[in-house]
Amino acid sequence: MAVPQNQPPDTPRARVPGPQQPPPPYPLIPAGLWKRCLGIGVAVWALTAVVTYATSDVAPLPTLILLGSFLVPVAFALWAYERHGRDLGTSPLLGCFLTGGALGALGASVTEYQLALPSLGMFVSTGLAEEAVKLGALMLLLRRHTRIRGPRAGLVLGATLGFGFAALEGAGHAFDAAVSLQGVDLRTLLETEILRGVLTPFGHGLWTAVTGAALLARRRPDGRFRLTAQVAGACLGASLLHALWDSTRGIALWLVDRLGRAGLDRTLPARGGLPRPTGGQEHLLTLFSVGGLLLVALVGLVWARSLAHRDATWRNTP
Repeated sequence: MAVPQNQPPDTPRARVPGPQQPPPPYPLIPAGLWKRCLGIGVAVWALTAVVTYATSDVAPLPTLILLGSFLVPVAFALWAYERHGRDLGTSPLLGCFLTGGALGALGASVTEYQLALPSLGMFVSTGLAEEAVKLGALMLLLRRHTRIRGPRAGLVLGATLGFGFAALEGAGHAFDAAVSLQGVDLRTLLETEILRGVLTPFGHGLWTAVTGAALLARRRPDGRFRLTAQVAGACLGASLLHALWDSTRGIALWLVDRLGRAGLDRTLPARGGLPRPTGGQEHLLTLFSVGGLLLVALVGLVWARSLAHRDATWRNTP
C-alpha cells in the first residue's frame, strides 16, 4: 500500500475497529465450575470431619452439616445451569433453589413424623403433598417469567428447586442423626451425609424435574399455566416414585420376612431392623434395600430422559 504523500513514512496509521460481538444474553460461567465446586467442597468437608473427630469439638458441626448437605445439590444445580440452562437466567435458578430449600426445612420435619408412624398410606400421602407443594412453588416463582417454557426449562428449574429442597431436608436429617441423648454421634452424622449425598441426584431433584417438565411443556404463550391431565399424571407418578423411595426399607424387610419366615410384627418398620437377624438375612436386607433404590432411580432417570429428548433444544443449549 502506498504511503500518503502528506504524511511522514513512519507515521502510524489509525486502526479501523472491526465489528464487535454483542455480549451474550446470559452470565458467563467458566466451564467445569461444578467440578471444581464439588472437588474443593469434598476436600473441605473431609478436613472438617477430621478436625472434628481429632479435637472432639462441636464448633465445626454447623459447617460439617451445612457443607455436607448443600455440596452435592449446589454442584448438580451448577451442572444443570452450565449444560442446559444458561439462557434461563440466574434469577429464576437462584429463586428456585432458595425456595426449594425453605420447603425442604419443612419437609424434613414431615419426613421424621412419617418415619415414626410408617405405613404405605403415610408414604403415599406425604409424597403427594410434597410434590404438589413443590409444583405450586415452581408456578409461583415463574409466574412473571412468561418467556420461560418448554420441557428443557422445566427439567432444569424443577431439578434446581428439588435440589434446594434436598439440601435443607438433608441438613435436618443430619442434625437429627448427630444429636442424641448421649451427645453428638459423629459416626452416624458422617454416614448419613455420605449416603444422602450419593442419593441426592436421584431423589427430589429428579422427581421435581419430571413434574416441572410436564408443567412448562404445556405453558401458554402468554405465560399462563395449564393444569392438564398430563401435568396431574406427572405429579402423581413423581409422588409414587417418592413414596416407593421412602418405603424401600420397609418393603425389603417384608421380602426378607417372606423368604426367611422371620415372623416380623406390624411395628417392625418403626424399629427399622430384624429381630436377631442371621448373616444371610442382613445381606438380603441390604440387597433388597439397595436394589429397590436403584430400581426407583432407574425408572426416574428413564422418565426424565424421555422428556428431555422431546425438546429439540436440549442438545443445542449454550
